[in-house]
Amino acid sequence: MTQQDRRALVVGLGIAGLATAIGLRQAGWEPVVVERAPERRTGGYFVGVFPEGKTALADLGASENLHVRNPVDGKDWSVSRSGRARPGAGFLDRPGGPYAVVRGDIEDALWRTLDDLGGAEVRFGTRPVDIEQTPEAARVRLLRESDGTETVEEFALVVGADGVRSGVRRLAFGPDDDYLDQWGAIICALELDEQVPGLGPEDGSIDARSRRAAWVFGFADRTPTALLTYRTDDVDAQFARPPVETLRTVYAGMDHPSVAHVLDQLEKAPHFLFDSVNQVRMPSWRAGRVVLVGDAAWCLNLYSGMGSSMAMRGGADLGKALRDHPEDLAAALAAWETGLRPAITGHQRRARLMQQLFVPSGPVAERVRSAVLAGLGAVGRIANRKDAGSKPADAGKVPAGAVVRR
Repeated sequence: MTQQDRRALVVGLGIAGLATAIGLRQAGWEPVVVERAPERRTGGYFVGVFPEGKTALADLGASENLHVRNPVDGKDWSVSRSGRARPGAGFLDRPGGPYAVVRGDIEDALWRTLDDLGGAEVRFGTRPVDIEQTPEAARVRLLRESDGTETVEEFALVVGADGVRSGVRRLAFGPDDDYLDQWGAIICALELDEQVPGLGPEDGSIDARSRRAAWVFGFADRTPTALLTYRTDDVDAQFARPPVETLRTVYAGMDHPSVAHVLDQLEKAPHFLFDSVNQVRMPSWRAGRVVLVGDAAWCLNLYSGMGSSMAMRGGADLGKALRDHPEDLAAALAAWETGLRPAITGHQRRARLMQQLFVPSGPVAERVRSAVLAGLGAVGRIANRKDAGSKPADAGKVPAGAVVRR
């Protein structure tokens, strides 16, 4: 294949898109990245990086660029129905010793790594509006949204890394309804300007009731982030009013200071995520010269805790497959999907169990959840926090900011 034959379009400048661009660079390809947003996003909500993500970071050469924010002196507090808080098991007590970061920390690490490899052409405010495949190339019509200009370019490969409601997926595979699995739940994630009154600077809290829960995630060197998540029998109705009004209604009666504080912070938050919970299920992630990566292909969803880790894994593995099959794109894409799919399927299945830990489905599940976490918490804290100092070098703080989604 000539260098022109190795020109790839990556749609999306998030974690999946950046990891893919690095993987392509490592395989000798020339990535061109288009991003619908007008500029790079920073900050964001809490993310845990698990062993598969750590391995992917190492394979991508990005480990040393990641700023890790695991609390050193913080505690996680579990709030009972009576409002009493006691030491409990938090997200970082899960097996695997996850790194605590915000989404922007990972994107910044990957951006630095891509720059070290020579960078990539990045076009902001741009998205594909048509993809036509021929035996020789994928012809993509690109729209520059600032002035409506359209251009047509040819690429040997098109990678859709543009999220759960992927435009590339709609163009190449069909409408969202064919692939989106609706979970009957809502999430709201935001950054807090101030810690919850009464909590230590690095503390977190979990108030998980039947069908609704409020989480606060503490960090070592920045203000916390929060997650509100609840179950609903009518997802569409949740968007009929402003999110703050909807959430105040849903969380009425949960009077712990953490809930009140998060709702008050939401009132003035410049950015937050308010969205339905979905998974993406597809029989194949590739169609000719078009392939999907990350949430566009498999969206594990927030409950799995593995979205960012597997997005990086997907990009790193794609690069490896292209290196292993340098003259046969179809064989490379087939090998990539065959190798990755079992892990993705397993994480999608386990996400249902994890949903019960985030937001129990009823009173019985609430009691079972409390009993399970009480037993696992001590074991996890001992195993994971022994390694609190074993983390990549500090790459510096990332400015605040977050994605706003509907």
